[in-house]
Amino acid sequence: MPEITPVLELRGISKSFVGVQALDDVSFELHRGEVHILLGENGAGKSTLMKILCGAYKADAGEFFYQGNAVKIAKPSDAKAYGIAVIFQEFTLVPHLSVAQNIFLGREFKGRWTGLLDKARMRSEAQKILDELDMAIDPDAEVVSLGVAQQQMVEIAKALSQNAQILVLDEPTATLSDKETSKLFEMIAKLKSRGVAMVYISHRMAEVFAIGDRITVLRDGRKVASRWPAETSQDELVSLMVGKRVDLAYARTFQPQDSQLALQVENLHAPSGVRGVSLEVRVGEIVGLSGLVGSGRTEVARAIFGADPVSSGSVKIFGQRQDGGPLRAIKLGAALIPENRKSQGLALMLSCAHNITMASLKRLFPTGWFVPSQNLARSNDLIKRLRVATPGSHQLVQFLSGGNQQKIVISKWLSAESRLFIFDEPTRGIDVGAKAEIFSLIDGLVKQGAAVLMISSELSEIVKVCDRAYVMRDGTIAGELKREHINEESLLALGVHDARA
Repeated sequence: MPEITPVLELRGISKSFVGVQALDDVSFELHRGEVHILLGENGAGKSTLMKILCGAYKADAGEFFYQGNAVKIAKPSDAKAYGIAVIFQEFTLVPHLSVAQNIFLGREFKGRWTGLLDKARMRSEAQKILDELDMAIDPDAEVVSLGVAQQQMVEIAKALSQNAQILVLDEPTATLSDKETSKLFEMIAKLKSRGVAMVYISHRMAEVFAIGDRITVLRDGRKVASRWPAETSQDELVSLMVGKRVDLAYARTFQPQDSQLALQVENLHAPSGVRGVSLEVRVGEIVGLSGLVGSGRTEVARAIFGADPVSSGSVKIFGQRQDGGPLRAIKLGAALIPENRKSQGLALMLSCAHNITMASLKRLFPTGWFVPSQNLARSNDLIKRLRVATPGSHQLVQFLSGGNQQKIVISKWLSAESRLFIFDEPTRGIDVGAKAEIFSLIDGLVKQGAAVLMISSELSEIVKVCDRAYVMRDGTIAGELKREHINEESLLALGVHDARA
């Protein structure tokens, strides 16, 4: 059982932004050696609460207690003084510095001579931390050369190098493979044994019950419940998060497809590592593209859309060659909802309205004369249709939660009247309620005559929603599975072993 006095306690925390009450009288406590799960829909206030905890935001009201004593946390240095480290979902690494330099950024070891750094010691200490995490990462490698999963582990190493006693992990497994997730859980167990207290934010219910000691649920900026894992269930937690019962089955009516080819890829090669990929997607289908992290799924999507160059092979969209860049793909009716929505799918400093219509301006205003009222009407219609939580279409996209930002990306392509949708990790960092909405939307698209190619690291999503599935391994297609053969075991087997060997 945890000690009586929490190592950290927040009482009555409130925070508002322009037009939004992000937190309203939230109390939260954390004990040594526990993993306290924080659940809530996108926009529930989880990230805001953690940013207040680490001093990135200043609370409008509330109190902080460290080991029973009242303290102030008004800036990041205050949080660091109490051993608080936060690993945010969006990375804070410097791309063109080495792994070792990133781990000790701002805390570099001084060399023997003035103005010089002891790079050898930095490298040595970084190697010790990486070895502790059992991560085969070169401390001299530039961060930009690493995959997303490796960058996530560098973030964790950076936090541990600060001897953090209170560690906040915001969706740490969103970009990790099953093997890497298992390593992370082993590390969490080690930290617990040392008395490190952890706040763990996740939308994956399996993780909640696998590692959680206690669960707190936020909804609409307020704390609605705290539960012990043994005394609750997935259904109850989802209902607490959403405020109503949610169907998590993502049930579809699967029907044999013999319709028009929407996408035909033949023997595609690309400098990004794609090797001889062939696949097809028909109108009315949801086709999965599965495989382990780094297998080449995203590279295939980008090559199809023209975002990356192609060495050889062919891509046809609705029977016409896609032999150009993204503009050509858009003209043929294709849409790419990218894995990294912030850097590749949105203009964060623009409003919801401008983001929604940016890919359809020529369609909406063929004469070149921009009509603000028409632009606003189209945006408002899609915001209402997709239930985007925003004060209005004028709101800057950067202030929306991750799930609502994803809805804006999808709205952009709905406005462009796209017919072939390539979804790359459509539910990454999205709560269970929003997942149900997005899968319902995808199902609605194919019923209305669209075609969907869906990339997902969550095998259960491929199993539940896809008519067929291709599995990638090392940049090539390891196999194709028809509906009756799609299950997690077959997907994983093809992803790990080359079934054709």
